[in-house]
Amino acid sequence: MTENRSGAPRPTTAMVLAAGLGKRMRPITSTIPKPLVEIRGKALIDYGIEALARNGVTRVVVNVHYLADLLQAHLRRIKGVEIVISDEREALLESGGGIVKALPQLGSEPFFVINADTFWIDGYRDNLDLLAELWDPARMDVCLLIADMAQATGYDGNGDFVMDPEGRLRRVAERDMSPFIYAGAAIIKPEVFAGMVAEKFSLNRIFDQAIEADRLFGVRLDGLWLTVGTPQSIPAAEAAFVASAASAA
Repeated sequence: MTENRSGAPRPTTAMVLAAGLGKRMRPITSTIPKPLVEIRGKALIDYGIEALARNGVTRVVVNVHYLADLLQAHLRRIKGVEIVISDEREALLESGGGIVKALPQLGSEPFFVINADTFWIDGYRDNLDLLAELWDPARMDVCLLIADMAQATGYDGNGDFVMDPEGRLRRVAERDMSPFIYAGAAIIKPEVFAGMVAEKFSLNRIFDQAIEADRLFGVRLDGLWLTVGTPQSIPAAEAAFVASAASAA
């Protein structure tokens, strides 16, 4: 297990949140779960798992609910990392509850969390490498990958957080705007879920808990963050890949 610049071990375990219904992606998701939607011939979830494996993750826990059999069949074909299924067929638990249910499989050390449909094009740095390198458990309970709106396509919200010069995050005040968006990847300490039960709740509860303790931090994404939320957003994401490849040539 390698250490980062703060002396902390880099995570070798990850949770991929893949149990959502993907309603906004219909009609494509009428027959396949959203993590299997393809961008340039590759399933969204494969991009995330490949990024995790590239950054030293050896065990990936994936929660499943909607069209779970199709997703499990796909995951069985993945090589190079151990894939563990957290089955939510009986009840969809959302992001927070899904992690609580999977905690016995995730272990006692900090772990990556990514959304199965998280999607970005790396710049000069591999973004999960950057997140792992800046992770500091002495100061942080949660560290989020944060995209600037200038680095995002397909996003039309008001932003999620404000960030101080040290990377500490706060919520955007009502009616205010911020350029900073949660990019769907994080490192989290398992201790933040202490005493919680596997019921339906969002990870936002954990983020707010970390904010109260001054222990929610963010790392700026290097590259381009792509919102792939509707069928209409797929061509834009594929075009961004082509443009990125052309600029790197």
